[in-house]
Amino acid sequence: MGRKRGTGTARSIVPTQREVLRDVMLAAGKYGAWMTLHELARLTRYGEASISAQLRHLRRAECGGYVLEKRVREAEVVGSEEHFVVWEYRLTRRHTTRRRESRHEARAARR
Repeated sequence: MGRKRGTGTARSIVPTQREVLRDVMLAAGKYGAWMTLHELARLTRYGEASISAQLRHLRRAECGGYVLEKRVREAEVVGSEEHFVVWEYRLTRRHTTRRRESRHEARAARR
């Protein structure tokens, strides 16, 4: 999953930015929490634009096919100094449904 750093036999695996964001977002989702890009940036020390790009990647099937929900944060939660729309995000695992077997696959399995 992560990248290997160091030389010799004592190598440590450093998680990628995408893995860190995935883990933070899934942990927050367990408690029903939604997070803004600013909150994620404070927690992870990554830039907001970079976080936004990595969240988009997590939706792709090659990167896990997660469900990324987005909504406008309620006005009473946004501070009085912020006079613009603030988006918050939630990441959840995609529920997989069993794919229906085609007639061809069923015949091949019986052989």
